[in-house]
Amino acid sequence: MFTKKISKQVVLLGLVSFFTDFASEMLYPVTPIFLTSVLGASMSLVGLIEGFAEITAGFLKGYFGSLSDKIGKRSVFVVAGYSLSGIVKSLPGILATIPVVIFSRIGDRIGKGIRTAPRDALLASYAGENSGAVFGFHRSMDTFGAVVGPLAALILLHFIPNGYKAIYLLALIPSFLAIGFTFIVKDQVGRKKSSRKLYSDFFKSAPKEYKVLLVLFTLFSFVNSSDVFLILKSKEITLSDTTAILGYVFYNFIYATVSYPIGLLADKFGKKNLLIFGMIIFSVVYFGFATLNSKLVLWLLFSLYGIYAASTEGVTKAWISDIIPDEFRGSAIGLLTAFSSFAIMFGSIFTGLLWDNFGSAVPFYISSAVSLLIALILVFRQ
Repeated sequence: MFTKKISKQVVLLGLVSFFTDFASEMLYPVTPIFLTSVLGASMSLVGLIEGFAEITAGFLKGYFGSLSDKIGKRSVFVVAGYSLSGIVKSLPGILATIPVVIFSRIGDRIGKGIRTAPRDALLASYAGENSGAVFGFHRSMDTFGAVVGPLAALILLHFIPNGYKAIYLLALIPSFLAIGFTFIVKDQVGRKKSSRKLYSDFFKSAPKEYKVLLVLFTLFSFVNSSDVFLILKSKEITLSDTTAILGYVFYNFIYATVSYPIGLLADKFGKKNLLIFGMIIFSVVYFGFATLNSKLVLWLLFSLYGIYAASTEGVTKAWISDIIPDEFRGSAIGLLTAFSSFAIMFGSIFTGLLWDNFGSAVPFYISSAVSLLIALILVFRQ
């Protein structure tokens, strides 16, 4: 069953994502700690950096998704996007200052903006009727990189205490491996170019199901702020950088392990049902983080968070690939991810401000309530 559902090109894209996330996730969990503990940044600044990085990626996801539809090519954007990210993300290893960290983070997100929608549209073109399995497999490969990356960072920090600059520089190794694999990724033969010139043209003709999903997922993204706040909340509870990072690693391990099986379940039982399930799990997790006072509960919450992630991100894109024709999928996925990134930007800034002014529990309670509301809307909507 596995070999029938997963093509060579999907496996290649999985390897690209694995090595990219290996590099990115060496840096992602240590960057907020590096910013706050070493460089003296505030929580509000962390939220602003994450938010601005997301809106940069969001704008470009929409543009390059549409552009890939128009020219009928996906792989060129895969090469360009992964190459840019792989090169700039390690710059703080050369010069460790807040402006360089900001430049590196935004440059990395520019690369993500260039590649994301074309890559997901390319995955969908190789999916056929197995979109849940294909996107689940890709999320699994991507997220296993997010398991080994932080572990590599922890090992380095063990042998080189406070060796943040070394981590940034060593992240170049998996980055270059990822870039190498992009050059053997190929476009689907014989795909059509899009005749739509504007996003407004696409949106007018898009099915109602897509429009409802766009609105609800954007609202959810606002309360689903950057995961750096989960890491920082974990550090607040445990008073340990290592435990906070290990919790994040454990979440990614669960995410990677269950993504493919959940993709298969989504193909069998429906993407909408799995998305509802994921939203409910998210609500439970964020309520738990708001009231957390136990290290044991922390591990349970991170495991549930992995199940939530596997039930939403890949499943949502698989759902879109089912309802949108191939020649418009770059625009459809790009528009959704763009709106989501804009919402995450404002949500991250909002979360940082709430945390600084009212404490960490308040933004977690709000996120829990809103995600539960969205799940109920999906349940009762025919």
